[in-house]
Amino acid sequence: MSSADTQTNPVTPAPYAANPETSRGRRHPEPAPAHRSEYQRDRDRIIHSAAFRRLEYKTQVFVNHEGDLFRTRLTHSIEVAQVARSIARALKLNEDLTEGIALAHDLGHTPFGHAGQDALNACMQDYGGFEHNLQSLRVVDELEERYAEFTGLNLTFESREGILKHCSRKNAEALGELGERFIQRTQPSLEAQLTNLADEIAYNSHDVDDGLRSGLIDVDALCEVVLFREQYEIVRAKYPQLAPRRTIHEVVRRLIGCQVIDLVETSAERLASAKPETIDDVRQHGEPLVSFSDGMREKNLDLKRFLRARLYRHYRVHRMTAKAGKTITALFSAFLEDPRLLPDDARAHVKALENSEGDYGRARAVADYIAGMTDRYAIAEYDRTFNPAM
Repeated sequence: MSSADTQTNPVTPAPYAANPETSRGRRHPEPAPAHRSEYQRDRDRIIHSAAFRRLEYKTQVFVNHEGDLFRTRLTHSIEVAQVARSIARALKLNEDLTEGIALAHDLGHTPFGHAGQDALNACMQDYGGFEHNLQSLRVVDELEERYAEFTGLNLTFESREGILKHCSRKNAEALGELGERFIQRTQPSLEAQLTNLADEIAYNSHDVDDGLRSGLIDVDALCEVVLFREQYEIVRAKYPQLAPRRTIHEVVRRLIGCQVIDLVETSAERLASAKPETIDDVRQHGEPLVSFSDGMREKNLDLKRFLRARLYRHYRVHRMTAKAGKTITALFSAFLEDPRLLPDDARAHVKALENSEGDYGRARAVADYIAGMTDRYAIAEYDRTFNPAM
């Protein structure tokens, strides 16, 4: 292990952790990096990408202009990276790979969150559909244009594997080596497994915080959820005079903490029982080795059900998401019908894919352009395209 690895990953990794020195490599071979590992290079490339910067103005739950303090895709990704890296260290896994996967996992998200994705998927039904997870991979493989010798970020196999959390068999067959695990039903690295669950921990806990801040849900309603109620009662008993806002911060902190502890302890027990000796043993294991306990998994699902019913389907959220869906649909239809409405770079991308893939390529290029928009850029493009006064 290099001195750089020792400095950034002070816990000696377990033998089944991902090892940058035995990576499956990159799509385009490159000389080894100096003074950093292959996974550090991946993380650094992700942070410096345009797609990562755009996450600052992409919706998590609340559209960007609805408030400065609500989470965006960028703050969410950073929070996932923090949670995931803590878990990786506790389980003696590779922290740099974990962090890179976490920072990249939402790069393919459309503007306006899931409403934007649903609308773009509906628009693309005749052209292969749209799924943000595959789009994240497309961003790092093809759409980022930064380097002289290759398109995309040319990440390692392990980083790309972690970004691709799920995939249909049809899409997997087109992805070569990266899609094999979905066909063979094998597992990804432990770093990829834990980042997927760190994502759940972060968005559930922080959506509680944003939902309370917005006033769309309240503490009394949340106390119907066992996971929230347990932590809330502990905080109220220990700090009865604490101000309401600080009480919520303390509860959310403990929500994250209890889930992380459960995940680490359960996963450590599963690893001790399975006794994997290499990352290949992890891949061949019949089910994920990183997991919540059964009890915590049920509590987590209960919180998800509550948020879906009381927050994501709240009429004020639905009003905004309905507007968002109409915006995406209108832009897609206009640009697909007349690519001359697009800026020069986007129009060139449409022409290139149309020449190579016909109507499918034309639609995919339009979807690439729309998916790359921030919330405010999509709103501005809608005005520029349909408002005669603009």
